Amino acid sequence: MQVFEEIYKSYWQKIFRLCMGYVNDHALAQDLTQETFLSVWEQLPKFRNESSIGTWIFRIASNNCLRQIEKQNRFPKGQLPLNLTEEKQPNIEPQIQFLYKCIAELPEIDRIIISLELEEIKQAEIASIVGLSEANIRVKIHRIKEKLNQKFTSNER
Repeated sequence: MQVFEEIYKSYWQKIFRLCMGYVNDHALAQDLTQETFLSVWEQLPKFRNESSIGTWIFRIASNNCLRQIEKQNRFPKGQLPLNLTEEKQPNIEPQIQFLYKCIAELPEIDRIIISLELEEIKQAEIASIVGLSEANIRVKIHRIKEKLNQKFTSNER
């Protein structure tokens, strides 16, 4: 129990921000974060230390987010109960909100990579989570940052 509490305290904010990067919806990101930690709680006794605990938790969170996105994509956006991509987020600065919006518009793999990079996860660990080489991750991060920078620049005009 104490181990789980320490994990929860150490990773909750990081996992929440990762989920925000995927779904750009405050309430949904909170739900996905809670689902992630529910899975961590249930699976913790089976954790085999083949990777770091952080890598394992980020992989669970990424999988939860991808399943949610897949679920949303089954229905046209107009048929969703809420338009999840355009809902205003409470207490989030406009620039950060715009960043989440830009990240949410990226292809899935790019969202995973940049969200993990923003959480200061080592590139070797990101490579392990997404199944790409470390060199490929470096190139992708550079390109993603360029794309985001272009969006910010064009938004300021």
